Amino acid sequence: MAFPRASEALSRFTVLDLTRVRSGPTCVRQLADWGANVIKIETPAHLEKGEGPGGPRNNADFQNLHRNKRSITLDLKSPQGLAAFKRLAEKADVVVENFRPDVKDRLGIAYEDLKKVNKRIVLASISGFGQDGPYAGRPGFDQIAQGMGGLMSITGEPGRGPMRVGIPVADLCAGLFAALGIQTALLEREVSGEGQWVNTSLLQAQIFMLDFQAARWLQMGEVAKQAGNNHPTSIPTGVFKTSDGHINIASTGQVMWERLCKAIGTPELIDHPDYKTGALRSKNRDAINAAIEAKTVASTSAEWIDLFEKDGVPSGPIYNIDQVFADEQVKHLGIAQDATKPNGETQTFVGQPFALSRTPSKIVATPPEQGQHTDEVFKEFGFADDEIAALHAAKAV
Repeated sequence: MAFPRASEALSRFTVLDLTRVRSGPTCVRQLADWGANVIKIETPAHLEKGEGPGGPRNNADFQNLHRNKRSITLDLKSPQGLAAFKRLAEKADVVVENFRPDVKDRLGIAYEDLKKVNKRIVLASISGFGQDGPYAGRPGFDQIAQGMGGLMSITGEPGRGPMRVGIPVADLCAGLFAALGIQTALLEREVSGEGQWVNTSLLQAQIFMLDFQAARWLQMGEVAKQAGNNHPTSIPTGVFKTSDGHINIASTGQVMWERLCKAIGTPELIDHPDYKTGALRSKNRDAINAAIEAKTVASTSAEWIDLFEKDGVPSGPIYNIDQVFADEQVKHLGIAQDATKPNGETQTFVGQPFALSRTPSKIVATPPEQGQHTDEVFKEFGFADDEIAALHAAKAV
C-alpha cells in the first residue's frame, strides 16, 4: 500500500530529512504537509546514546514536528551507510540537514559531494550562526539567537531586564525560511536544470524578524527599547485591565483614538491639550493608559469587546492556550487537525496556517516509529533484497 500524501502540491518531490531537534524538522514539516515524499533518516537504535536528539519520541513536541513522514535508519558514518545514502540522493530532489557546519564535510555529504551524484539536488543547511565566519563552529540554541539577534532587548517591561519570547521563534523562523529557500531553489531548477545549496541560520532568521525595529536603527539610527505591552509606535495600543481579566486595544491613528474616547465614555479626552496629537499621546502614554484603564476595569472583557466591535475600535481577548482552541473562529479555521494512529486512536496536531484551494494540506499520517519504513523505502529506490540484507548484516541500518 502506497504511503499517503498530505497534498498534491509538492507530491513530485522527494526529500531526505537528516534533521533533528526543531529548526530542521520545522523546515521539513512544511514540505511533508504539502505532500512531498519525506524520508526521515535516523540513527540506528544500536548506535544511539540516551534518548537521541529531540527528547522522547512520544512527547507532543516530537509528534507535532514529524507527522506526514516515513522513517528509515542509516549509519552515515559507516561506508555501507554512506554509499546507501548517496544512492538515495541520486533519485532525491532535496536533502535537509542542521548539523554543525563541519559535520557534513566530515561525513562526505556537503553540497559538492552530493552534486557529483545528482546535479539537480538541492541541499538545505540550517546552522546556529552561519556556515562560515568567526562563530560558525558554535552550537546554535534558540535563546542564544534571541539574545544575539536583539529580540530579548526589546521584549518585556522597561527596567526589568532582557526577556525571551515564549516560543522558540529563531528556530521556527529559520526552519520556515529554509523551506522557503528550498521551494525557491526548486522553482529556479525548472529553468537551469541544476540544484543549489540553500543555507540559513538561527541568527539570520532572528535578525530578519526584527523587521521595522531593525529598520529604525539601520535607516534612522534609533535603538528600540523595551515597551512591555505597549506598542512601540502606535499609542494608545496595549493591554488593559477589565473587571474579569485583560484585553488588547489597538487605537492607532486619530480616527481610532476618537472612536475609543467616545466608546469608553470620555469624549473630553479627544481635545485634551496633552493628547490632541499622535506625538503628544506618545509623550504622555502612561497618563493615557491610566485614563483608559480607569474605565475598562468597570466591565468584563466580553462586554468591552462587544462594545468596541460595534463602535469600530480594534480589540480582542487575551487567551490561555486552551482558550485559543475553544474560540469559535479558531474552530472555524480548522487549524487543529485530527489524524488516526495505527492503533485506531485519534491524535490532534497543529495544521498548516495557510490554505490552497485545489491542493489542500491534511494530516494523513501520524509520526512513524524509528526505522519503520527502512526496507520499504530501500526497495522503492531500487535496492535488491540481498543488498538490503547486507545493510542489516553490517548494522548500517
